[in-house]
Amino acid sequence: MDRKLAIVTGASRGIGEAIARKLTDDGFFVCMICRNSIDRARKIACEIGGRAYQCDISDKTSVKTLIDEIYNEFSQIDLLVNNAGVSYSELFHCAQNNDLQMLYGTNLFGTLNMTRAVLPMMINAKYGNIINIASIWGEVGASCEVDYSVTKSAIIGLTKALSKEVGPCNIRVNCVSPGVIDTDMLSAFSSEDKDNLANDTPLSRLGKTCDVANAVSFLASETAAFITGEVLSVGGGFAK
Repeated sequence: MDRKLAIVTGASRGIGEAIARKLTDDGFFVCMICRNSIDRARKIACEIGGRAYQCDISDKTSVKTLIDEIYNEFSQIDLLVNNAGVSYSELFHCAQNNDLQMLYGTNLFGTLNMTRAVLPMMINAKYGNIINIASIWGEVGASCEVDYSVTKSAIIGLTKALSKEVGPCNIRVNCVSPGVIDTDMLSAFSSEDKDNLANDTPLSRLGKTCDVANAVSFLASETAAFITGEVLSVGGGFAK
C-alpha cells in the first residue's frame, strides 16, 4: 500500500467520523470500526475511500480476529485512534451493573484490547502511532460522572505509561482530551444547558468535532514526530 493505514474506532458518527474524514484528507487509508451502525459506517467509508468493519471492541477475541484480518489484507497498521466511547451520568452509589459493564467494557477495556492487538505488528515494524481519546473529565473529574471520569483518567494513565514502554520501538502514544464537544452525547441537554456550558468555556462556545479531528491530525503527522506521552486538551479552556 502506498498510503499509511489508520484504524479509527467509534467511527460511524460524531468525533470518530470527523477523525476518519480528516485522516483521509491527510492521505491515510482509514479502516473504520463500529459496534452497531455498520450501514452508516459503510456509507462514510464509501465516500472517503476507506473500509468499514463491525466489531464489539470489549470482546478481546473479536478484536484480535479483526486486527489479524486487517493486517493480513494490508500488511501494515501505522496508526490506531482509540476513539470509541460511551457516556454515563449517574450518582456513583446508584450506578447499575449493566451500565457499568458497557461503560468500562467500551471506554477502558475496548481501548486496551485494540492497543494490545495492534502492538505486535507495530513492534515488528519498528514504527507506529497510537492516539487515545480521553476527556477533560479524565483530567479534572466530574460530579455524577465519576465512573466515566475513571475510565478516561485510566486512558490518560495508559498513554503516559505505554509511551515509555514502546518508545524504544519508535512507537508514539499520545492522548487528545476533548472538553464539551457538540455531539450526540449532548442530546439529553437542553438548549439552555448547552448555552450555560458555552458560557463556562473561556472561548465562549462549544467545541466542534473538527476541533478534535484537527488535534488528532497534528499528532498523527510527522510534525509531531518528537511528541509522545502527552495529553493535548481540546476544550477551549473549560475546567482549567
